[in-house]
Amino acid sequence: MAFDGIAVSSIVSELKNALLGGRIDKIYQPLKDEIIFSVRANGTGKKVLLSANPSHPRIHFTQIQKDNPMTAPMFCMVLRKHIAGSKITNIYQPDFERMVVIEAEGLNEMGDMCAKKLIIEIMGKHSNIILVDENGRILDSIKRISHDTSSVREVLPGKEYSLPPSQGKLNPLEADFDTFKKLAEEKTGLKTVQFIYQNYTGISPASASEIAYRAGIDASARIEELTEKDIENLFSSFTAVFSDIKNEKYSPQIIYQSETGKIVDFSVIDMTQYGGYTFKNFEDVSTLFENFYHERDKAYHIAQKAHDMHRIVLSNIERCVKKKEIQIKTEADTKDMDIWKLKGELITANIYAVEKDAKVLKAINYYEEDMPVIEIALDPTLSPAENAQRYYNKYNKAKRTLAALEVQKKQNDEELAYLESVLTAIEMCTDDADLKDIRDELTEEGFMKKKYTKGKAPRTKKSKPMHFVSSDGIDIYVGKSNLQNDELTLRFAQSTNIWLHTKNTPGSHVIIVVNGLDELPDNTLLEAANLAAYYSKAKDGTLVAVDYALRKFVRKPNGAKPGMVIYDHNYSVYITPDEEKAKNMTVAE
Repeated sequence: MAFDGIAVSSIVSELKNALLGGRIDKIYQPLKDEIIFSVRANGTGKKVLLSANPSHPRIHFTQIQKDNPMTAPMFCMVLRKHIAGSKITNIYQPDFERMVVIEAEGLNEMGDMCAKKLIIEIMGKHSNIILVDENGRILDSIKRISHDTSSVREVLPGKEYSLPPSQGKLNPLEADFDTFKKLAEEKTGLKTVQFIYQNYTGISPASASEIAYRAGIDASARIEELTEKDIENLFSSFTAVFSDIKNEKYSPQIIYQSETGKIVDFSVIDMTQYGGYTFKNFEDVSTLFENFYHERDKAYHIAQKAHDMHRIVLSNIERCVKKKEIQIKTEADTKDMDIWKLKGELITANIYAVEKDAKVLKAINYYEEDMPVIEIALDPTLSPAENAQRYYNKYNKAKRTLAALEVQKKQNDEELAYLESVLTAIEMCTDDADLKDIRDELTEEGFMKKKYTKGKAPRTKKSKPMHFVSSDGIDIYVGKSNLQNDELTLRFAQSTNIWLHTKNTPGSHVIIVVNGLDELPDNTLLEAANLAAYYSKAKDGTLVAVDYALRKFVRKPNGAKPGMVIYDHNYSVYITPDEEKAKNMTVAE
């Protein structure tokens, strides 16, 4: 379910009940498209998150702590100037659109009372947060939209605020049967689900499908195929859903696949169409949105920041793959090198039997048991000795090529394995500190140029390995980058600890801290193996081979790239990565 008008109506209801009459306190802008402000209301403090993220725009209460920039961005400063300390007088949703308007009153620089509107437009890539004065003029916006960007609607300081272009849809809260029936007669060619969301504001396809399902109608059926009774049932289901919304009756829930535990969708109304799925219900919609969007939002911003590294690593992987293809072709071209040597030797052995200007020499191959006769092509412009030398030269050149090729193949294969391990590490990143580690590593290895910044570089918290506790109470550590893998395996782990890694597959180094145990419990070994498989390139595979050995049997060859080790005295366990088990393991503080 998208953050549609139904979701907006649910959060507006929650915000109104908690914030009306409260005063806006501190305002922050942790990200370029996100605002967080706190409100003191009814003796308690609440934090509200407003996001114009093109992938996950939304508004809800939040409890997540975020780092703020040392210097507040311009839009944040404008908000602090105009609405900090203001009293919230109204919160509403215009015409069931995907918009929230927060009205606030406060004193201006002259000491006069004035009203401001903070408007959150939740419209995908066109999402925005806009501050408007009492005269309807835009004071500023988190995204400034000039005429060059949009010829339809400018969003710039000083411009008069106008609502986003209307799509001619009707407000579902004001729906009546006659209009509904007339539209059904006119809008032929549409599927039932399309008929609902294309004619009424703020309804997503998932919500429209639920309305059809409750009416006992196939959502993909054409609207003209429905009987008059079907239309009546559809309207009855439609009005029942929006009756609950008018009465502020919501059912915040996340829907999961029962088999895999993966999130399918979220909803603020009961989704009866998902039979056989697992539901997690929430007491309020903010907690639902916080849970649903937190990981997605974090992943989006990490992906944005990791974009250049991701591109560079993929580009170098592609280079290594092409080089490998050339090496395979070169190797194939040298497969006849022994025949060239043989031909040179047979010409030499029969040098006095070669006729002048001959193009072919038929010679007995006395190197084979049955001594077959073979034909050897000759260049008639060359002497017999020169023809023999030509074959020797081809052989020697191929021999040198093959010797150099073995070295190049080894270097290329090692570089390819290393780059694939970096790519896996980038995809595992969870915060800026992880990204910094990988960026530093790529810089040290010469894949990226060092960035020079004026003054002191901003401090970033040190990235640490993931730390889990097994069901047997034993500590397990998981590296998140190659540098961290080296630190974890070569410096942190003791010789008697257990080391794990996916066999011949890029992934994390995993350490089980044994602490003098006589015997490692099977459950702990399997849980650690699951972590090794899940935090690897094989996370979506089945029966993944995970090697494990005592740490003392793991070593790093001289000159090896970060994260690259060799080991022996190892055993293997085969496991299918289980995301739910990996994510539900106890995380140590």
